[in-house]
Amino acid sequence: MATEAPRPDKAAAPKRYETTQSGWDEVAASQEFKDLMATKKIFVVPAFVFFLVYYFALPVLVGYAPRFMSTKVIGEVNLAYLFALSQFFVAWIIAALYVKAADDFDQLANDIIVRAENRQEGK
Repeated sequence: MATEAPRPDKAAAPKRYETTQSGWDEVAASQEFKDLMATKKIFVVPAFVFFLVYYFALPVLVGYAPRFMSTKVIGEVNLAYLFALSQFFVAWIIAALYVKAADDFDQLANDIIVRAENRQEGK
């Protein structure tokens, strides 16, 4: 029976901020946290609405403008096929933009945690 060699930890787990419920309530009530949530909402809501409209535009256009959507573009490929394909690219673009924006969100969140830790240590 062979024994498995111990594996080194891939990466040390990042230190997590731990506090009481009242500590979390203070963080949630802080202006910095409210600003973070507002900043996230400024990105997430328009991106979600845009993608939802873009996603449902295909079946709506196919249903209400079938002649237009069946217009041949390249050989037998019509507008409906191109529009459907474009949805993959739009989803990837939105995801890439969110990843880029999430770096800023993470930095703001880390700043909030550092301030909360400093307040907790000061008590």
